[in-house]
Amino acid sequence: MEEPDYEVLRNEAGAEPRSYSQWDPQEQFRQEYQRMHSHDLSYADTIAASTHPRNTHENEVPQEKEEDAPLSRQSSSSTSSSSASSSRRELEEIRTAGRTTAPHRRGNNASDVGMLYRHPTERDPEAISRIETHRSQHQATVGASITRRSTTKPQRPLPVMGADKPYPPPLPELEEYVVEYDGVDDPLHAQNWPMRKKLFIGTILAFDALSATMGSSIFSSATRPVSRQFGVDQEVGTLGTSFFVFGYAFGPLCWGPMSELYGRRPPILVGAFGFSIFSIAVAVGKDLQTILICRFFAGIFGSCPLAVVAAIFADMFNNKLRGLAVAVFSACVFMGPLLAPFIGGFITISHLGWRWTEYISSVMGWASFVLLVFFLEETYPPVVLVQKASELRRRTKNWGIHAKQEEIEVNFKELLVKNVSRPMRILFTEPIVLLITIYMSFIYGILYLFLTAYALVFQGVYGWNEGQSGLAYFGMVAGELLAFVVIWLDNPRYIRKLEANNNIPVPEWRLPIAMVGGVLFSGGLFWFGWTSYTGNVHWIAPVLSGLFTGFGIFSIFLSLLNYIVDAYIMFAASAIAGNTFMRSLFGGVFPLFATYMFDGMGIEWASTLLGLIALVLVPMPVLFYFFGKRIRGKSRFAPAPDIQQDKKRDEEARLGVNGKEE
Repeated sequence: MEEPDYEVLRNEAGAEPRSYSQWDPQEQFRQEYQRMHSHDLSYADTIAASTHPRNTHENEVPQEKEEDAPLSRQSSSSTSSSSASSSRRELEEIRTAGRTTAPHRRGNNASDVGMLYRHPTERDPEAISRIETHRSQHQATVGASITRRSTTKPQRPLPVMGADKPYPPPLPELEEYVVEYDGVDDPLHAQNWPMRKKLFIGTILAFDALSATMGSSIFSSATRPVSRQFGVDQEVGTLGTSFFVFGYAFGPLCWGPMSELYGRRPPILVGAFGFSIFSIAVAVGKDLQTILICRFFAGIFGSCPLAVVAAIFADMFNNKLRGLAVAVFSACVFMGPLLAPFIGGFITISHLGWRWTEYISSVMGWASFVLLVFFLEETYPPVVLVQKASELRRRTKNWGIHAKQEEIEVNFKELLVKNVSRPMRILFTEPIVLLITIYMSFIYGILYLFLTAYALVFQGVYGWNEGQSGLAYFGMVAGELLAFVVIWLDNPRYIRKLEANNNIPVPEWRLPIAMVGGVLFSGGLFWFGWTSYTGNVHWIAPVLSGLFTGFGIFSIFLSLLNYIVDAYIMFAASAIAGNTFMRSLFGGVFPLFATYMFDGMGIEWASTLLGLIALVLVPMPVLFYFFGKRIRGKSRFAPAPDIQQDKKRDEEARLGVNGKEE
């Protein structure tokens, strides 16, 4: 601003509130505010203070009462400059919540770093917690930190208003124009939807995820006919499966930030549409390169539900139910690759041919797309507030009303840093994320390696056809369902521990099931190899080994995924993005060497090698169970609210002991 602008502001500094009446000539907002708050005793005091100014001594009130009164109801008279400055400071604290950690912040939970300790108009703790979450999400979103970028790039000259109009005055208190949810029970918030609605939308999203994951493996049954048709080795035909999984590695780098910028609904719709289109393209492909390229892009679009559906469940369900919701989603993700081979196998050996495996994927994709178009509503809280602000602007003609999400400006450099650089930095500098990602990547690679190994065993050794060999995967499906039931039955115990800890999760509580799953998974690999390599043992023996491997895959993956989310709350998206990138690479590479390994080493010794690697990884969850909290305490990315609470309790206990001694 120029010097005349500052002079105008200085002249208005001591003005009466009524001097701003030209901003609301019909007194619409003043009447509306009076109607909403007339029952509050402090409102009458505020009006009296603004219409009958008192001297400075009469206006002085105890600081404690000043803090207890909602900010929008405090006196704004010209003689209460200290109160006005306190209001501005409080609003500034809220605007910068999550960016700075000021030691002087007020509130009852001063030890909880990063929390929104006060809000000028909201008093419900749950509602305040949600506001803090939304502000934290805003700060972590690409483009939110506009001021930090302003010094790195020269700005263009400010455009003139036009028609010789001067620039209008700035909004008096910017925070007063930011929309929020109307208390903890606001029906706009997805967590307040009826349970029937949540379950219906959750079922549609689970079907969408199932469609995408079935599409990843249904092509595996078409590997041999595709290789024969185009005259290539079978390993080249396996690239049709690997390229799809490689798409899983790169897709989330796009869908994650898109869901944070524009909400959950747009990427889910785009993903379902693109997956369906490219599945048709594979089905009608005239040459191998077209098929492989389209499979890669189908994987990119098909990865969207894997990256976004879990976030939608987090939007809809609270801490008590979120674990079960994510478990249902994970069951769909892992059962999809195991259910598809027998469907694709019977299609391939029928008169329909291998192309119908992709037509089936496309039909499922289109069904998901139609259901999502008609029934999926936006769940991402910051974007829901954008829609609310848009309606308020349109109906009140007050164009200053906005949501925090609308302050975001997309910056390509920041986009790369937050969604490529940061996930890689977290992956390779955080020991928890790196070691867990290695374990999960190995598990994920084994899942897709089984697409080749089961075919070698049940088609090569037992002489089954493609459809029959696909039925052998139901042993692993049963194991995954068993793990899901165990997690479901264990959830009440987790809820009791959560409630006893002030609803602050301790990430290490997630690990015991992974310890059990790791042992069973390793045992299942030995079981599979040493009962299947001769063909003399009844086929039910290697099929039943899937109970152990399926239980291990599901329990390890879900437990460690929840551990990462709980440990890296604010950077969970980046941590999971790095995790997804590495494990998708493993999932794409493992099928390529599976045939060479099992043919060269023999089924029994190849399985033994994999079982030994799994056995070496078994102590990892045990290590983090006992030492994870200490490691998280030294992390730059893990906020560790449970550690902060422990420090607070220790401090209170120490002060209590000192008080008794005195």
